[in-house]
Amino acid sequence: MAKGWLDTLFSLEGKKIWVAGHNGMVGAALLRRLSFEHCEVLIAPRGELDLRNQVDTYDWISQYKPDVIIIAAAKVGGILANDTYPADFLYDNLMIQNNIIHAAHKLCVEKLLFLGSSCIYPKDAENPITEDALLTGALEPTNEAYAIAKISGVKLCQAYRQQHGCDFISSMPCNLYGVGDSFDAHNSHVIPALMMKAHIAKCNNAAEMIVWGSGAARREFLYVDDLADALVFLLKNYSDMKPINVGSGEDITIADLAHLIAECTGFTGELVFDESKPDGVAQKLMNSSRIFNAGWMPSTTLFDGLIKTYECI
Repeated sequence: MAKGWLDTLFSLEGKKIWVAGHNGMVGAALLRRLSFEHCEVLIAPRGELDLRNQVDTYDWISQYKPDVIIIAAAKVGGILANDTYPADFLYDNLMIQNNIIHAAHKLCVEKLLFLGSSCIYPKDAENPITEDALLTGALEPTNEAYAIAKISGVKLCQAYRQQHGCDFISSMPCNLYGVGDSFDAHNSHVIPALMMKAHIAKCNNAAEMIVWGSGAARREFLYVDDLADALVFLLKNYSDMKPINVGSGEDITIADLAHLIAECTGFTGELVFDESKPDGVAQKLMNSSRIFNAGWMPSTTLFDGLIKTYECI
């Protein structure tokens, strides 16, 4: 058995599993996936618990006593949102993850899975990006605050594991999309932003649709329900200091993605690329060979995932 992979499954049967951030896209997908496990799922409505509040977070975990915690709670957004509100992205995410991780240690939670992001890797990292690339170079400036927060979460899990023997693990997904995403033509991630633009353009019978950037940048995408399945797989099978990548194993240019989204939405006008807007890093494709070799693979093609996503707008 390769390093980090368990010889005996960590059983979820009968466990109380808290999905922190259950209202988000990832959290909702986790609720769907965990409904197939013989476990009790805990949720904390946002109106009842502010995860940025250390005392309240500690008290909630103390009261409900989860055996397992999945940290899917985070402040997220696209390039524009990250670039406009860096203080919010850094502060909110640091507070959320720090409060949960520290309380999980103090209250002897059996296992914790911290959800990071592919943006933690250097902007000039060699593709496909391996986990060893972490902290080997400068970050992409447009989402540096979010990336720094996520890196801190990975390092905090490692520190509690090293100092206290906590079974805390971290997973780094690639760009996610799917049912429950935030659909905004300006502040969302690339797929929901393009999908809303295409939908509006179609409804208005527009002759063209503006796409930010040159279209040459390459990105990797994973359907959110595939990620949820991967996270359950990791809870059962993985325990190690080293974070683990979860991706689709394939990337696509933004131009090709925009054309694919136009096809899915039924927009037949011209796509116009605004090169005055930032592309971000030229390519971001992760090396997910460690989880692939352990026996997990995604099951949803990009086209099928886009169709499912658009049907739920």
